[in-house]
Amino acid sequence: MCGIAGIINFKNEKVPVEVLRNMMAQIRYRGPDECGMYLNNQVGIGSVRLSIIDISTGQQPMCNNDKSLWIVYNGEVFNYIELRRELQREGIHFKTDSDTEVILRYYEKYGSGCLKHFNGQFAFAIWNNHTKQLFMARDRMGIRPLFYTQQSDAFVFGSEIKVLLQSQKVQPKLSIQGLRQVFTFWTTINGSTCFEDIYEVPPGHFVTVTGNQVKLERFWSLNFPEADEACITNAEQAVDELHELFTDSVKLRLRADVPVAAYLSGGIDSSATTHYIQQVARQHLNTFSIGFADAEFDETPYQNEVASFLNTQHTGFTCQNREIAENFPEVVWHTEVPLLRTAPVPMYLLSKNVRRHNIKVVITGEGADEMLGGYNLFKEMYIRRFWARYPNSQYRPLLLKKLYPYIPSLQQQSGKMMKFFFGYKLNDTDNPFYSHLLRWNNTSKILGYLHPNITESLPDYDPLEDASRLIGNEFNRYSPLAKAQWLETRIFMSGYLLSSQGDRMAMANSVEGRYPFLDHRLVEYSTRLHPDLKMKGLNEKYILKKMMAGKIPESVLKRSKQAYRAPISRSFLGSHAPEYVREMLSRQQIEATGIFQYAQVEKLLKRLTDAPGSEIENMALAGILSTQLLHHRFIAQPLAPVADMSDCRILQV
Repeated sequence: MCGIAGIINFKNEKVPVEVLRNMMAQIRYRGPDECGMYLNNQVGIGSVRLSIIDISTGQQPMCNNDKSLWIVYNGEVFNYIELRRELQREGIHFKTDSDTEVILRYYEKYGSGCLKHFNGQFAFAIWNNHTKQLFMARDRMGIRPLFYTQQSDAFVFGSEIKVLLQSQKVQPKLSIQGLRQVFTFWTTINGSTCFEDIYEVPPGHFVTVTGNQVKLERFWSLNFPEADEACITNAEQAVDELHELFTDSVKLRLRADVPVAAYLSGGIDSSATTHYIQQVARQHLNTFSIGFADAEFDETPYQNEVASFLNTQHTGFTCQNREIAENFPEVVWHTEVPLLRTAPVPMYLLSKNVRRHNIKVVITGEGADEMLGGYNLFKEMYIRRFWARYPNSQYRPLLLKKLYPYIPSLQQQSGKMMKFFFGYKLNDTDNPFYSHLLRWNNTSKILGYLHPNITESLPDYDPLEDASRLIGNEFNRYSPLAKAQWLETRIFMSGYLLSSQGDRMAMANSVEGRYPFLDHRLVEYSTRLHPDLKMKGLNEKYILKKMMAGKIPESVLKRSKQAYRAPISRSFLGSHAPEYVREMLSRQQIEATGIFQYAQVEKLLKRLTDAPGSEIENMALAGILSTQLLHHRFIAQPLAPVADMSDCRILQV
């Protein structure tokens, strides 16, 4: 794993060494082991490296034999050994044992067609000295980040937004459109970010820069069969094939020249990955988990039960409410986007503790819920569709209480209030976004806290209309579950889960996360499974449970799905709250930032101080505070180099 950065000057001006060095200094935590940069006339590219594969000879930037191609690369191509052998059989000789050189050789041979050969999680850039062209690509699922900006005189790219802001080519300014997207979808969409003129390469896309022309193209997309097309329906066949795919996916993701550990959340997904790691590696495995002092959010008993059942070398940590508040500013610095949940903070603390145990690589269970039908959101969609057939039913809305036993405030609601809360656009079942309308509507309540000057700056902007550009004609022919899975994977998973809770929290502490459920072969196979194999009635992840029967504790297989959550108002409000919370939410700071209405914020704080508040109110608190912090860290004060870069190798031609 690494962090990458680069500048292409359109006017053939040399890139100052100090500028590129300062850009990489912003993300030195992504690659604390080595640093290197290459500069040549109009181009400067650099890398900070976390050494995991071919520690001795995998230095970057790396070039081909005649030095016409130079690569900087973040990630892993797990099938690099097989790809390397294919080229060796053709007489091609390698100088290193790294996957970096495999990428370079495949690009040299196939151009953009190289991407279809790679099984992994990657973001890389290749500069061609002969054609004066830059080629950049991001993995299919969007596991590794890649950002860019095009200015009149330059193209700048990097693993994180702060890299671009340090380039002296773009001024930091929050995007109102980006904020409105986050306050609807939890993330930005269509390649947008929360910063003006800064964009993200979407998952499964590549970019070519020739002269001052920038072209974005797609090389992979998530597709499901049409509702009436043949699917895999045989459960026994599906278990066997899923087992084979998952075994190989885990085997590939164990490739490393450093120890590999696993996260245990106490749920089926991480338990499954841990079981398969032990079956493949046949060695004692280190596992790590984090629980909560606040019992409402804690899953420690399940974590310990799985660790004992699977006989792992387990280390658990407990997160206190005050730790969430104390670390929230640092987490926002790393996410570079407003947060509507505090859940990333415990993941940040977990990876910090993992790194203290000298672990660089962890395997986790993300992706199973999206691909195998695990979320309560999917069950909620089914219940709402069922309810829509009899909209006057007094009892059907009460089924929704069973989905969220871990939300006490919801359990106390009357049937009338349940109908009011869950009945939003109940009969709009033909809407392509039906599965997500309720969530997005609830999230968009945060827009009511925005200052009128903000809302009036984009009076006609509709985030849902923007989201409609994501879907193609084939989307409307998917089954209801497939539509929900597509939206959850394409928007929420890549934009929030794999970023704010995934890459950013792990790499903040120089830890690489690997995701066996997101092997593209397994993803493509999962799309062909009949919906009933994913959700049988309201039994989520049916086929995964069937595959894991007898392999993990029965209590874990049968437990109700519990969303990963962390305390919000309990962390930020009260006598224990850090001083920055009061400062960021003060009238002076709210009015100085100019994004929110102080009168509305003041009312929210009073409600949450007097009572626990609703989920929506807690989301609003997290969103407002994180936006204030984002503005404070990136806009109100200048960025400065934050790491020693004296060890950086400089290659100049």
